[in-house]
Amino acid sequence: MKTPKALLPLIEDGIVDEVVSQLMSGKEATVYVVRCGDDLRCAKVYKEAAKRSFKKAVQYREGRKERSTRRARAMEKGSSYGRKQAEEVWQNAEVDALYRLARAGVRVPQPYGCFDGVLLMELVSDEEGNVAPRLNDVAMSAEQAREDHYDVMHHIMRMLCAGLVHGDLSEFNVLVDDYGPVIIDLPQAVDAAANNNAFAMLKRDVENMNNYYGQFAPELIHTRYADEMWELFESGDLHSESSLTGEFVDPEEAANVDAVLEEIKAVMAEEEDRQRRIREAEDEQ
Repeated sequence: MKTPKALLPLIEDGIVDEVVSQLMSGKEATVYVVRCGDDLRCAKVYKEAAKRSFKKAVQYREGRKERSTRRARAMEKGSSYGRKQAEEVWQNAEVDALYRLARAGVRVPQPYGCFDGVLLMELVSDEEGNVAPRLNDVAMSAEQAREDHYDVMHHIMRMLCAGLVHGDLSEFNVLVDDYGPVIIDLPQAVDAAANNNAFAMLKRDVENMNNYYGQFAPELIHTRYADEMWELFESGDLHSESSLTGEFVDPEEAANVDAVLEEIKAVMAEEEDRQRRIREAEDEQ
């Protein structure tokens, strides 16, 4: 096939020998199968910010620390330099997350580096060399669904132990090879401790997985893994080998909003009464 413009520098530098085919094109990138020596790999070419359709990107960037103060200021101002730097941060976030999660025991594609906006990584395939399908293209028995759901929940847990939440996890960014689920697409991964939206994103990730696997094993839909993980995470008791049950009991003493409002009103009334007495005392003088 004709070599895409973004991949020409990698071929000229000898990093990639040949572009074999286009694998897929999504909201944030186009992925190609490339040959590097005797190996087939993936080359993920990120789309420019103006052409991406990824929604609410600001929510995902919250909490990401930038070492360079000059770069951080430029990104805040939105200058042309700042926009270029923001793109580099967005692109490098995925390769950083892949290395971090692989060390944490999460099944992700092996990264080989990010070169001028192109992420080079492992091509996930089966034993016959065929490209692994996405989860949304896979049907399974109830028993297999329970087994794979269990694996995915523990991958999500290990991600959280590593301080990250995927933030956009669904059946469209999980591959399935001969050994089970593989998590992909991580440029939007958020800092679990620094991003105020982290818990909401974790719940959405887990619910997406519950609903998909729940098609084959309906009892999975109502599991409470996100709440269970987050409670352990906040208390400092979540570890990579933590035993999860999928069960969670809400606190018995839920906040009584009406009682709180009544207390606020009472305090305000007391303050108004105090101010009235002060004014009356001043008038008598």
